[in-house]
Amino acid sequence: IMFERGEHISFANCGLPYYIGGVIKERDELLVQTAESMKSRFNIDVRVRSEVIKVDTDNKKVTVKSDSKGIYEETYDYLVLAPGAKAIKPGIPGINSNKIFTLRNIADMDAIKDYIDKKGVSSVVVAGGGFVGVEMAENLKLKGLNVVIVEAASHILAPFDSDIVVSVEKELVKNGVDLVLSDGVKEFVDTGNHIDVVLNSGKTLAADMVILSIGITPDTGFIKDSGIKLGPKGHIIVNEKMQTNIENIYAAGDAVEVTDFVTGLKTAVQLAGPANKQGRIAANNISGLNSVYRGAQGTAIIKVFGLTAAVTGANERALERAGIDFKKIFIHPSSHASYYPGALPMTLKLLFDDSGKVLGAQGVGYKGVDKRIDVIAAAIRFKGTVYDLADLELSYAPPYSSAKDPVNMAGYVAQNALTNKTNIITWDEVSKLNKDDYILLDVRTEGEFRRGHVEGAVNIPLNSLRDRADELDKSKIIIAYCKVGIRGYIAERILTQKGFKVFNVTGGYTEVERLR
Repeated sequence: IMFERGEHISFANCGLPYYIGGVIKERDELLVQTAESMKSRFNIDVRVRSEVIKVDTDNKKVTVKSDSKGIYEETYDYLVLAPGAKAIKPGIPGINSNKIFTLRNIADMDAIKDYIDKKGVSSVVVAGGGFVGVEMAENLKLKGLNVVIVEAASHILAPFDSDIVVSVEKELVKNGVDLVLSDGVKEFVDTGNHIDVVLNSGKTLAADMVILSIGITPDTGFIKDSGIKLGPKGHIIVNEKMQTNIENIYAAGDAVEVTDFVTGLKTAVQLAGPANKQGRIAANNISGLNSVYRGAQGTAIIKVFGLTAAVTGANERALERAGIDFKKIFIHPSSHASYYPGALPMTLKLLFDDSGKVLGAQGVGYKGVDKRIDVIAAAIRFKGTVYDLADLELSYAPPYSSAKDPVNMAGYVAQNALTNKTNIITWDEVSKLNKDDYILLDVRTEGEFRRGHVEGAVNIPLNSLRDRADELDKSKIIIAYCKVGIRGYIAERILTQKGFKVFNVTGGYTEVERLR
């Protein structure tokens, strides 16, 4: 027996924003399974509009509130809990206005689309810059609406580090989506025709409607008195078999607390992939098969207009919270061989420890980001190292990649750093040094230098460096940079052989341009 509070089961919730935006044309495409198909195909008794409101673990019974049957009880041998998560609606004044919407299910999607179409909506404030908020902003903009994202944090998309997500923020602005960062919502004021969004800074944004996407919380209120253990934020605590503290009760999906595969800390991951795996593992164990869930690594991806951003493993903040030391490198490879038409640049960031173990990766670009992050995600899952990344044999033809794939290149750069072939430094680290202690050396061509450079840099093109090295002061540290890091590395090797103390800026001048 399956109970579902709403009208629909097994719908493509990740596709909801794209139906609102008109990218997905047919509503029925979002309905993966129905109650009827589950009955005919699997002989499962699906009861929609039936909400489980209580679990009696002592007597193995659930209390159900049904639109058709009223309140009744049903017994069970095994119970699987998959209640998911609901949108957070904080106690902000005006939060209950009928101009404020959340997006969780088909009914929410229908309500949003219906309101836009019937009310002649022209402006929307999206409160919250998570994945759903950003996807909604893109799709509302595609409908021709004026859209503002309001985010209380300093950047959107929390799983990404700030030095990667800035590219996403630029893409949003480039496509006409306004961003208000580091400023949360203080109050909503419904003026009749419009709704005013009053921010903590005192700024007021007028809009026709608001999409509230400031986060989600596990929908586990109905089991608080059941004896099933919950975590500090209300998530269901399970073991590696997805089993709760009650032997015959299992749980899966957005409502469960899991182990972070990289840090080992407890976390919650609201992603479709892990939820599907957890459901399969719970079913296996109920059926007598021995399956275990080894933790979540948070592999995620998002399309933002023409841009793709993807992440896997831990970000810098997660590693710092876990007390894990790490190193990082940036590379800016092409999506495929640069001489083949259509190659586009991407940025890859790799996090790893002193042993070379890969801890996390993030990527952003217009083509080929997905497969690079997926390859690194697989390496993380098998506890791979940067040496493994360098050694991977990946498919190559000019339209698809380079002979040294970006994943290989990330491995090479990290490997060089770990084996002391290069002294890597980031621009953030450079900014903390005393300017009197170093010389900033730009080894790009004179033309590149004229088009833009870091203030105070000395320009000696790489091809002239061997002959002009004596122009540099050996008593000072040399910090070399080029466009992406390769020429900077060669310059570092040349000057090191000549007795200089040299660092190479990872990511080069491209990082400066990207972060502006």
